[in-house]
Amino acid sequence: MLHSTVPAATKRADFRARLAAGDLVRMPGAFNPLSAALIQEKGFEGVYISGAVLSADLGLPDIGLTTLTEVAQRGGQIARVTDLPTLIDADTGFGEPMNVARTVQVLEDAGISGMHLEDQVNPKRCGHLDGKEVVDEATALKRIRAAVQGRRDPNFLIMARTDIRGVEGMAAAVDRAKALQDAGADAIFPEAMASLEEFAAIRAAVEVPILANMTEFGRSELFTTRQLADVGVNIVIFPVSLLRIAMGAAERALETIQTEGSLASRVPEMQTRARLYELLDYEGYSAFDSGIYTFDLTNNRGGA
Repeated sequence: MLHSTVPAATKRADFRARLAAGDLVRMPGAFNPLSAALIQEKGFEGVYISGAVLSADLGLPDIGLTTLTEVAQRGGQIARVTDLPTLIDADTGFGEPMNVARTVQVLEDAGISGMHLEDQVNPKRCGHLDGKEVVDEATALKRIRAAVQGRRDPNFLIMARTDIRGVEGMAAAVDRAKALQDAGADAIFPEAMASLEEFAAIRAAVEVPILANMTEFGRSELFTTRQLADVGVNIVIFPVSLLRIAMGAAERALETIQTEGSLASRVPEMQTRARLYELLDYEGYSAFDSGIYTFDLTNNRGGA
């Protein structure tokens, strides 16, 4: 009810412990707080907060137009409803090194468990589009060092994302991953890997956890969680999947209204009112109210 009762520091420590244990952490992307609650209820290990989803939620393309304030606010709204750790997309850090350090602290204050920071030229673009540019290694490492220096909770996960695979090739990706780890990154996000063998190569190159991005319509094949675990991947995200499914259903519903004049034929596909209320914990709120508002107005009708 209201907010998660698990403190942010505990969520971060739990996230670290799960990664240290070698468990595969599956993190579907939440497009709002309600979907985050559903992710938890369905038994996943974490919640991902995608920059592409946050941009789309604002009606913007994912080309670096969102601000730290917008990202932190939405991230905090999502983090507050779930007991699970949350990992958020921090793009290129929203500025120069000092801005990157502030980004870490603002996201810590929002209750987030970790963030990833990429090595694209600012403004960035979607990692699965052509025409990406990456910064030189010195600039990429400076961003990571600034993030580490800005961190106050040592369990806040600072993940380095590299997009260099699609620009300079796999050998460059391996070299960049090693350098990012040496600069202090707690985990590596190699974007747009083309095969399981490429994920395995990154796994062999670094000692920290690695992440696989299983986004639809992208450069990477949609490998199963089992396949990814078998090559040493530690975190799997499904960043835009729930939004895509929800928007596909919304589009079909609107078309049905146009063609049939009502949504009667779509009702069996809908989440019921009872199921929505269950997910929102209406029962808990009702119990809270009945326990608080127990006063009797019977003796307060007089004029005195």
